[in-house]
Amino acid sequence: MSAFTFFAPYAMILQNEAEDGFKGMLPRGAARFFGNFPDARRDIFGTMSQRTISAARAHTLDLTQGPITGTMLRFALPMIAGNLLQQCYNIADTLIVGRFLGADALAAVGSSYTLMTFLTSIFSGLCMGCGAFFAICRGRRDDARLRQGIFLSFSMIALLTAALWAAVCLWTHPILRLLQVPTAVYGLMYDYLTLIFWGIAATFLYNFFACLLRAVGNSAVPLLFLGIAAVLNIVLDLFCVLVLDLGVAGAAAATAIAQWASGAGLLAYTLLKMPHLRVHRADCRLNRALAAELARFSLLTCLQQSVMNFGILMVQRLVNSFGAAVMAAFAAAVKIDSFAYMPVQDFGNAFSTFIAQNHGAGKTRRIQDGIRSAVRVCLFFCIPVSALVFLFARPLLTLFISPGEAEILRIGAEYLRIEGAFYCGIGVLFLLYGLYRALERPGMSLALTVISLGTRVGLAYLLAAVPGIGVVGIWWSVPIGWFLADAAGVLYYVFLLQKQRKT
Repeated sequence: MSAFTFFAPYAMILQNEAEDGFKGMLPRGAARFFGNFPDARRDIFGTMSQRTISAARAHTLDLTQGPITGTMLRFALPMIAGNLLQQCYNIADTLIVGRFLGADALAAVGSSYTLMTFLTSIFSGLCMGCGAFFAICRGRRDDARLRQGIFLSFSMIALLTAALWAAVCLWTHPILRLLQVPTAVYGLMYDYLTLIFWGIAATFLYNFFACLLRAVGNSAVPLLFLGIAAVLNIVLDLFCVLVLDLGVAGAAAATAIAQWASGAGLLAYTLLKMPHLRVHRADCRLNRALAAELARFSLLTCLQQSVMNFGILMVQRLVNSFGAAVMAAFAAAVKIDSFAYMPVQDFGNAFSTFIAQNHGAGKTRRIQDGIRSAVRVCLFFCIPVSALVFLFARPLLTLFISPGEAEILRIGAEYLRIEGAFYCGIGVLFLLYGLYRALERPGMSLALTVISLGTRVGLAYLLAAVPGIGVVGIWWSVPIGWFLADAAGVLYYVFLLQKQRKT
């Protein structure tokens, strides 16, 4: 992790202190001059005039006001578009690598994606948990507590990200051996990971400031920086792989550079354009009660994300044991699978911010109306997407796999037809995750993840060992886990409603 990454919030403090000091050094005549121009006045020096704050807030959306469905969709659409663009990072790698470097390279990049998803889920989960806290502060209009939370959470997550980066760099070989990576793929996967790990700090930067901006109602700017990064990633992928002939290492370097463009860019935007979010010296103190509250939000959400992706990683390990053909099919199919349900996942995150802001504002009726609206939107999206993926599984796979790879296409299509029929299950599950995180019950989100992934991993290993079922058992374990977790989440919400009525 770079020093730039770690000291970002402290740069906010130094900037504000320096600006205040500079303002005090102005001659009296100059001070009067700036006093006559309130619009230009403290905006130039960064100290927050009311107009500056109002201008910054104008770029945010108050989710406690306005039509419920329209407000949620208006907030969610940039998040959906942004995450679809983020998928372009790995889709670009997968498509270019699969088409131009062969099945072994595709298997290496696909397996690396699963590992990186697990690793980044640790600090992205921390950021998501803090984002719920930020949104509640926004609903309560408590900017001072929000800034204190920004300082404490950034410091904590930056340290953990640095430790994670050091650990994976030191233990790359043991990790690959744990995943049972075949010999034919091992060297390629190691080359890819060696470079892609340099993007971990950048991914943390993007996740933190994206969660912060979304929590205060700005979901458009994270989309802008992801769009820039996605285009940059594709251009660099083509240049590094096709022109420079750098193989999988070139694809990894392209992705890491693009990640830094989005992470550093979003940090700079927040520093320059959102002055009411800048951390001041007075905000930089250890508030134990606040630190404990942040830890409750962030650590449980981190555990939820980590458990979810660790379960997926264990499934990847089982898939690897079936050989390179199954690995390649799984790598391509998972990209399509993730791309298909990614919009409803992001809608779940937007829904969580909606619930958190209204929970902070104490608007219980609006929360209940929002839940009903969100379920309708989720089903409206998932049903047609399930039909499309089920019907066009094989043509979609040919985007990543050569039409001549008949066995890989058959395995991948089998996976997509099983998963694709049940996207409603995961759509509702994403809403439940967001709901309990926003209602300050992140432990329930963790419990639902354990149910879903525990079922998935346990059934996958059990069914895969049965003669005549094999790898198909891995595919069927996924929707079964989704629906069991959905049932538990809905029953718990009914319990909460009954408890609320009695009090």
